[in-house]
Amino acid sequence: MKLSPLQQYGVVTANYWAFTLTDGALRMLVVFHFHALGYSTLEIAFLFLFYEFFGVLTNLYGGWIGARYGLRLTLWAGTLLQIGALLMLMPVSAGWPKLLSVIYVMAAQAISGIAKDLNKMSAKSAIKTVVPNAREHADQGNQQLFRWVAILTGSKNALKGVGFFLGGVLLTTVGFQAALGWMALGLMAGFIMTLGLPSAMGKMKSKPALSSLLAKSEGINWLSLARLFLFGARDVWFVVALPVFLDASLGWSFSDIGGFLGLWLIGYGVVQGSAPGLRRLWGQRTSPGVQAVQFWAAVLTAIPSLIAIALWRDVDASTAIIVGLVSFGVVFAMNSSIHSYMVLAYTDQENVSMNVGFYYMANAAGRLLGTMLSGAIFMLGDTETAGIQACLLASSVLVMVSWLSSLRLPPATAKP
Repeated sequence: MKLSPLQQYGVVTANYWAFTLTDGALRMLVVFHFHALGYSTLEIAFLFLFYEFFGVLTNLYGGWIGARYGLRLTLWAGTLLQIGALLMLMPVSAGWPKLLSVIYVMAAQAISGIAKDLNKMSAKSAIKTVVPNAREHADQGNQQLFRWVAILTGSKNALKGVGFFLGGVLLTTVGFQAALGWMALGLMAGFIMTLGLPSAMGKMKSKPALSSLLAKSEGINWLSLARLFLFGARDVWFVVALPVFLDASLGWSFSDIGGFLGLWLIGYGVVQGSAPGLRRLWGQRTSPGVQAVQFWAAVLTAIPSLIAIALWRDVDASTAIIVGLVSFGVVFAMNSSIHSYMVLAYTDQENVSMNVGFYYMANAAGRLLGTMLSGAIFMLGDTETAGIQACLLASSVLVMVSWLSSLRLPPATAKP
């Protein structure tokens, strides 16, 4: 039975949700499990090095593969590779030598990084192929595209938050190995849902050459650069430094940390998904443009520095982190949601997977930059508080570079 565009959107979104749950849970499982084994923040960051590095390569070449062979293939490959990565991690135990554990987990995380970015690129590119063309009513089409992107992106991050909480709970209740097994079973159900998708989804009529990978428009190039530094600014303090700080300095339990970060991601996802509605409440009836990207980046620049100053002034650390993280999440969510729309506004259906793959290559490079800086900068501080302050100041610098990059963005109108 042929699926309608709305049904295709539903299937792709459901698969993305299932994948996101396991991705968020796996992140918390690895951070908590190896922190409990005595690994330093830099060693934990190295566990994610290949995850982020191979994500960069995957987005670049995954977009080309999707354009040549269709997005269904890349979606399938991403889902099955994640199942393999989960099963690969099950034998890891505390009795393994540290060097062997690090190398083995880095290899498994490389597979997971490839899987995650194949899945993300496929899901977000697929939206452009299933949103009905709106040549006669351009802004109506733009608004619908913005809504569908916001729903997918927002729900993904909300579920990743649930995954963070799930990872902490599973580690506490059933343990590392059993948690991985249950997650692999759940993701297999997500794979089965995608079997009815059309094979031609996202496939270009003319086969793109490898030489076309870096031939992007001015808008895609500058937006990608802004995205790189934006996500570096988030992960430089959120990925490694913050969970370790909450554990080592504030004495929070794994479940508390997983639940807190999970609730933050859920709220972040809700704001992302609600971005079109929030803009209407503020009287903005048209689809967002370049000025919206620049405005939200400028506002975000100040927030990490204000959190660092609050900690320096001996404000209660829990209060400073919670209030600061909520503020950061709201502003970052608006910026990220508009970014996700803008990349589709700068491209057309024929080139969507190539452009989205290039854009999310920059996203993955930003996560790689932020993750490594998070582990390294945190260790520069004499105390956990000094470490998290240094990471927060680095975050403000990275957001400022993202804002400067956004000043070069050309106007964009969604293309059919």
